[in-house]
Amino acid sequence: MAILAIERIQLQATAVDKADAIRQAGKLLVDSGCVKAGYVDGMLAREETMSTYLGNGVSIPHGQYDNREDILQTGISVLQIPAGVEWEDGEKAYLIIGIAASSDEHIGVLSNLAEVIEDEELTLTLSQTTDAALVLAELSKEQPVE
Repeated sequence: MAILAIERIQLQATAVDKADAIRQAGKLLVDSGCVKAGYVDGMLAREETMSTYLGNGVSIPHGQYDNREDILQTGISVLQIPAGVEWEDGEKAYLIIGIAASSDEHIGVLSNLAEVIEDEELTLTLSQTTDAALVLAELSKEQPVE
């Protein structure tokens, strides 16, 4: 299975707070066989020690080093919350990208994510779209080699 797959993209979600959003992003990873349930606890613990908010409405919660044994395969989930969820200091996250990486296979998707975050219009589009295939396509694009 690909690092990012359509079954790990949930659109039009709502969350009561960032912990709820992290649990939902983690559940997508659990339900698709990427991680054991304990990994989600690591994602929540990681957020307590350091915010995973990147800016421009995007957060990338992931587990801690201690949770590596809970990773069954590298995978990335996308939870879209069109209304946003408060993340920190009044900032709202609209795209929550859950990451479980056992090696460096996720770097390409993170590279695409960095491109998306820099493009405010595209970030807005992805945070509001009802087309999961668009999210998959934008985050799975091959980046040109420099």
